[in-house]
Amino acid sequence: MLAEYFPVLLFIIVGLAIGVAPMLLGKLFGPNRPDPEKLSPYECGFEAFEDARMKFDVRYYLVAILFILFDLEIAFLLPWASVIGEIGLFGFLSMMLFLGILVVGFVYEWMKGALEWE
Repeated sequence: MLAEYFPVLLFIIVGLAIGVAPMLLGKLFGPNRPDPEKLSPYECGFEAFEDARMKFDVRYYLVAILFILFDLEIAFLLPWASVIGEIGLFGFLSMMLFLGILVVGFVYEWMKGALEWE
């Protein structure tokens, strides 16, 4: 009866080994101090380890929202492209309407200057 649980036990052991082994190897063989270059401000423009209640520039949020918008566009576009031959003219026109709405939004954001980083 316990032999039926051996695959589950093996799965847990392998999962723990894959999760814990890199941490242990990093502690044993990794540097003792983090590299100062890795702690420097990179894309966000502020120190990484400051007060969590500091104010962010609204442009960071705008860039994140625009990224999500166009990322979701690709998430809809790839499955559509794989079945374009099967869905016919109605599916093609529906996607052109969807892309047209997104292009209008993109041009609006562009004209408003939301894509400019001053």
